[in-house]
Amino acid sequence: MSEAEAVRVIGLWASPFVIRVLIALKLKGVKYELVEEVVGKKSELLLRSNPVHKKIPVLLHHGKPISESLIIVQYIDEVWSSDAPAFLHADPYTRAVQRFWAQYVDDKSETNHALPGWLTLTQLPSAIRILKGTDDGGKDQAAEQLSAALQLLEEAFVKLSQGKHYFGGDSVGYLDIALVSYVGWVKAVEKIAGVTLLDKAKVPNLVAWADRLCTHPAVVDAIPDADKFVEFSVTYGSFSKPIINGPK
Repeated sequence: MSEAEAVRVIGLWASPFVIRVLIALKLKGVKYELVEEVVGKKSELLLRSNPVHKKIPVLLHHGKPISESLIIVQYIDEVWSSDAPAFLHADPYTRAVQRFWAQYVDDKSETNHALPGWLTLTQLPSAIRILKGTDDGGKDQAAEQLSAALQLLEEAFVKLSQGKHYFGGDSVGYLDIALVSYVGWVKAVEKIAGVTLLDKAKVPNLVAWADRLCTHPAVVDAIPDADKFVEFSVTYGSFSKPIINGPK
């Protein structure tokens, strides 16, 4: 068995939860095979590998399945601990804070009333309609909710980065991986809805962080241009729930 065959990811390139797993593997320099699912269908491999939730992503390491993206990222960090800087901080309190913010964003992405710009792919069409003002609440309310959420993340970045480039400090860390996986869809929403979500005037540090991280060698290939996400949105507007969503 080759190194790539030993590590397989069951997923779909457009899923932010799959994206974070791919980034983690790239950061550790691990060769892998992406086993692409088909939108609207569940392969036998997926059903066999994740019989509980039946959702992507699933990491297969020497045939053993690991589910839930944040758990997978931590697994990758532990298994390939000597291949790159650790994703999670050595300090227990800092680790706990990083886990809190990663879980916060994923938990909020499950709700229909908060953080519309950071929703899971299954809820993204609803978020777009809100931002266009065609759903209850309207564009202004959706923008206000998102602005408040991004401001919290801006403040968190200032505290956690301590003047450095990433949430993880000098190197890309756990929270960076968890958050940057949404950036492609945020930029797609900006194009589709004609709004500015990552506003340099309001969240300058967060915008600089996103721009910097999206050009990182381990990230650039995992997050395609926003136009590709827009095209995916147009093609699969209904977003088949069983295959795309996580939440993790």
